[in-house]
Amino acid sequence: MRAAPYAHLSFSLAEDPSYWKRIPAWSDVPEGEFISYNWQTKNSVNNSRELFTFMKAVLPHDLPQSSGLTSSPKTVDDLINDVQHGIRQAPMAVKLTPHLLSLVNWSDPLHDPVFRQFIPLGSRTKPDHPMLTLDSLDETGDSPVRGIIHRYPDRAVFLATSICPVYCRNCTRSYTVGGRTEKVKKKPFLPIYKKWEVMFDYVERTPTIADMLVSGGDTYTLSPDNLRMIGMRMLSIPHVQRLRFASKGVSFCPGRIIDPEDGWADVIIDLAHQGRKMGKSVALHTHFNHPNEITSITRKAAQRLFEEGVIVRNQSVLLNGVNNNVDTMKLLINQLSSMNIQPYYVFQCDMVRGIEDMRTPLHEILRMESVVRGWTSGFMTPNFVVNLPGGGGKRLACSYESYDRATDTDEGLADRLAISAASNKRLATITRAPERLGLPTESSETYRIPINKSRPQQIEPSSEAAARRVESLQTWKIISLRTSVLNSTTL
Repeated sequence: MRAAPYAHLSFSLAEDPSYWKRIPAWSDVPEGEFISYNWQTKNSVNNSRELFTFMKAVLPHDLPQSSGLTSSPKTVDDLINDVQHGIRQAPMAVKLTPHLLSLVNWSDPLHDPVFRQFIPLGSRTKPDHPMLTLDSLDETGDSPVRGIIHRYPDRAVFLATSICPVYCRNCTRSYTVGGRTEKVKKKPFLPIYKKWEVMFDYVERTPTIADMLVSGGDTYTLSPDNLRMIGMRMLSIPHVQRLRFASKGVSFCPGRIIDPEDGWADVIIDLAHQGRKMGKSVALHTHFNHPNEITSITRKAAQRLFEEGVIVRNQSVLLNGVNNNVDTMKLLINQLSSMNIQPYYVFQCDMVRGIEDMRTPLHEILRMESVVRGWTSGFMTPNFVVNLPGGGGKRLACSYESYDRATDTDEGLADRLAISAASNKRLATITRAPERLGLPTESSETYRIPINKSRPQQIEPSSEAAARRVESLQTWKIISLRTSVLNSTTL
């Protein structure tokens, strides 16, 4: 496994009750004000100009050198020039909360894992993977109506917004999330009720959907009223049995969870209680990548959710120079478990424009799992998974049949994922009992669905009612790419 020279384990703010006061501009800010989401958004860094002003105020003139860079910035001006170069090549805009900025060890930013996740350096940039596409998971191809991703037969994603309070460098949805950058022109999805209604209608008339993930963007940007409206509407749909809300908020702005003046967490708690009475599961899925992201306020937020019976799961991404070493991953799992946040997934980093320096080859996630699994309780051991390019869905990284590390390919996994093949036409076959899908039973039990991404999907034999129900049922699609596309070009 490659060394991770930037993963700085010794710098931790978990025991410092006033960690933000290390930043001169916030040295007099009391906790009651700092935890306010409104205060966080008003004092966030929202563009490169504000970022450079902040950096000049907190950085030492001379910087500790990084062994991981061939041309390491030596002064503040060098670093700002390097960041400026990195931002020009980045797919994501700059947006950082005071809480997140307080987590960075500004006396040694080049070795800091939080800095690395959010602030790009031009000197670290590597060429993009040759098979990269902007929407690498083909989410738009799995979208029957705008704002819905329906890839798995019984699960769909409801994209409530394309806005986040912070922007991660490695965002899989960089094709739509956040503002436009020099490299990426985007089609944002704003939280507008008129658009949501079309999405609700699709979920309501698709009885195969039992599991809904409300995501974005980040649901933290939704007002409590909008959050409640979406949650109650989903719970009112009889066939929706599981409801999840995706938010990195517990990581980048945990104070909102414990702020008595803010109703966002109250809504999540109430939806969880309402769902439980209906026999339905409501959970919050969050995103920590490194133990340094956990503070005293984080623990208070997690404790409140735990006391109120809210299920919280964590999804991490394996990132080079952040958490791709065993000690860091074990500590992260341990800290999450101690807060009653279930370590749910560790993802192989998706192919995203401008972040190849953050991706790891497949053998690293395989090695990571082999060491971590069996180290702690099974229900607190995350699944190490790969989200396959082209819309193939999630697969356990360890499910490969053969793996040639010399070329970093995995032919066995690719073969198993080739569900069907056609030279000019994509075909998917449904072999389930047709009556369970609401299909006519008088015809054959096998239905072949042409998947044409430029036109609405149709079902054969044709039936208007059946076509509406199966219009975007996403069965596994053809994976024609060798799985070397999953891995970094650097072994």
